[in-house]
Amino acid sequence: MTAIAMCRLGPAINALLTLLYSGLALLTWFILPLWLLPADPDWGWLLLVPVLLSNAWWALIHEAIHGVLFPSRGVNRLVGRTQAIFFGAAFDLLRWGHLLHHALNRTQRERSEVYVAGKDSLPWFTLNYYFRLTGGLYWFEVLGALIFLLPRPAIRWAASRLGGEHNVVEPLTDKLLVPATLRAVRIDGWLVLTLHGLALILYGEHAWMLVLALMGRAFLISVVDNAFHYGTPLDDTKYARNLSLPAWASALLLNFNLHGAHHLKPGLAWWELPGYHRQSGAGFQGNWIGALLHQFRGPIPEYQLLSGEGGRP
Repeated sequence: MTAIAMCRLGPAINALLTLLYSGLALLTWFILPLWLLPADPDWGWLLLVPVLLSNAWWALIHEAIHGVLFPSRGVNRLVGRTQAIFFGAAFDLLRWGHLLHHALNRTQRERSEVYVAGKDSLPWFTLNYYFRLTGGLYWFEVLGALIFLLPRPAIRWAASRLGGEHNVVEPLTDKLLVPATLRAVRIDGWLVLTLHGLALILYGEHAWMLVLALMGRAFLISVVDNAFHYGTPLDDTKYARNLSLPAWASALLLNFNLHGAHHLKPGLAWWELPGYHRQSGAGFQGNWIGALLHQFRGPIPEYQLLSGEGGRP
C-alpha cells in the first residue's frame, strides 16, 4: 500500500482501533463481571485478549501522546485521555513521562539499568531494577496518578522522597503541577481510581481474575519499555534500537518496534515509520524476543558502557 493511501487510511484505522480497545475496556470493566462471569466463570479466559494486546493498546495511546492519532488536536487529546483512563493511568502523566524520556534518553535520569560502581548499592539497585522490569513501571504509572490527588505540598514532599538522580520523578512533577495540567491529572486519577474500585466490587468473588489480568498487563508493558535502550550508548538522547518482527506483529504494534526511527523522527505517525526506516538504511539492531530476554542479564555498571561494551541483544 502506498504512503499516500496510508495517509488517507491512517486516521480511519486509528478510529477502528479506538473502538476496538474501547470495546475491550467495556468487556473488562463491566460486561464480564455483570453478565458473563455470573453465567459461567470460564468466560474469564476472555481477559487474556486485552492482556495480550497491552503493548498494542499502549502503541495507540503513544500516537495520541505525540499528537498524531487524529488530525484534530482536541479529538486527539480527548481520545488519548479516554484510552489512558481505560488503560489505567492519567494521560498527562503518561504524556509528560514519555516526552521526558525523549528529552533525557540515556542521560543519568533515564537509564534504568545503569549503576555507578562504588556509589550505588548494587543489591538495592538490582532489586529495584527487576521490580521495574517485571511490572513496576506500570504500577508506578497507575499509582503515580493517585499521588497527584493529594494537596500540592504533599505532592512536593512525595516527589522529594521518591525522586533522585536516577529517575525523572522531580522534573515530571514540575510538569504536572502546572495548574491546568494538575486539574486534568486529578480528574483522570479519580476516574482511574473509581473505575478500578467499582470493577473490583463488580467482580466480587472473581476479583482475582481482574487482579491477574492487571498483573499480566503490568508485566508486558514494563518488560518492553526499556528493551530498545538496554545497554545502548550513554547520553545519546536520539538513539534507540530498531527490533525486527514479522510484518503482522509489527503492524499489530503500530510499528513500535521501529523505535530507533521513532526517536529520530518522533513526529511521524505509525504508518510513516516503515518508509522512513527503509530510507534511513538503519536496519535492525536485534530482534524483539532477543531484546526482551537480554534485559534479564541485569544492571550494567556505568564504566562498562563508557568503554563501549554495551553490545547487541
